[in-house]
Amino acid sequence: MRSETSHTTEPDSLAPSPWQPGPLPGPEPAVARRQRRRWDRRAAHWQGHVAANPGLSRSLASLLKEIGPGPLGRVVDLGAGSGQLSLALAPRADQVLAVDVSPQMAEELRRRAADAGIETIEVLVQPIESLALPPASVDLVVSHYALHHLRDADKQLVVAAARRWLRPGGRLVVGDLMLGRGASPEDRAVIAAKVRQLLRRGPAGVWRVAKNAARFTFRLQERPVPPETWAEFLRRAGFEAVGTRRVVQEAGLVWGTRS
Repeated sequence: MRSETSHTTEPDSLAPSPWQPGPLPGPEPAVARRQRRRWDRRAAHWQGHVAANPGLSRSLASLLKEIGPGPLGRVVDLGAGSGQLSLALAPRADQVLAVDVSPQMAEELRRRAADAGIETIEVLVQPIESLALPPASVDLVVSHYALHHLRDADKQLVVAAARRWLRPGGRLVVGDLMLGRGASPEDRAVIAAKVRQLLRRGPAGVWRVAKNAARFTFRLQERPVPPETWAEFLRRAGFEAVGTRRVVQEAGLVWGTRS
């Protein structure tokens, strides 16, 4: 990932948009192409899935509470999807840059913003891993249920890049699937509770357990890490006032401030 972009302007010309990303640093990773295909297929039905999932709603509410009230300045939403978080923050932000790998998700977000009369959201179709923004140009970086799809090395690169984008005093706040692979008693308790919940659904739940077990074991699509690992990523990147909180079963929050 490139950490920053440089721009030159002619005298008397307008300065470039602070959102203008740098060029992609080489060929797009195969993992990004797979994610694009996956989320393009799911875009048409994603809002229904969100509405039917109370855990996602509670996670989003907890994330918004952690962000707190008041003006937000310039905001970047990583893995914005169809816009649940971007749309919630836009009324208090000067501008929101909503970044997502899926063109279909991005189109859904644009449609929802237009329907709501919101003009402060700019949508960018690009893999999170390759996003490059000018240093110290952002007040808040957020993400909800997106970064667990990244490889662990890419998670750390994104966290380090977010710190560079942030102005002093700016914050990174992430709400996500935060779960280890069963090494700790906490992880095992969460996994067992989730399995019991799915099995109560009958044959459909049994199928979900089998499918998710393969994905979880081999980290095929979802690559969550526990809250304490996220906190360590932020500390290594130089964030201060780092904190975490468990929200519901497998969901958690992590946050930090750039000094």
